[in-house]
Amino acid sequence: MIYVTRRLTFSASHRLFNPSFSAAENERIFDKCSNVHGHGHNYVLEVTVAGEPNPETGYVIDLKKLKAIVMREIIEKVDHKHLNHDVEFLSGIIPTAENIARAFWKILEPQITEGKLHSVRLHETENNVVEVLGG
Repeated sequence: MIYVTRRLTFSASHRLFNPSFSAAENERIFDKCSNVHGHGHNYVLEVTVAGEPNPETGYVIDLKKLKAIVMREIIEKVDHKHLNHDVEFLSGIIPTAENIARAFWKILEPQITEGKLHSVRLHETENNVVEVLGG
């Protein structure tokens, strides 16, 4: 099995807030991430596809094709957006890195027709990374 990864970046803001919690409870749980105006990150997204190379091309998936899929399905919809307000597929969920990565998986998995989506890794900061394996 061979694993190929495409790395892309985007910038976005979000607010971690549960409307069923009080303001004090949101602040206690989410701390400064519950700031009423939100806060931003320069995210790094890594999408890994697993498979065997096509004998005619040598590719598991053409990385230009993988980049085009991720750009169209994810990056163009989230880059320079407020994830709570501007991104339809994140509507109604708390946009933690965990929930964002899972939403990305659900969108990308049916779009990958060469090889199989193996993982979605989302770096929210240099030190905070989440990874979805298998949806």
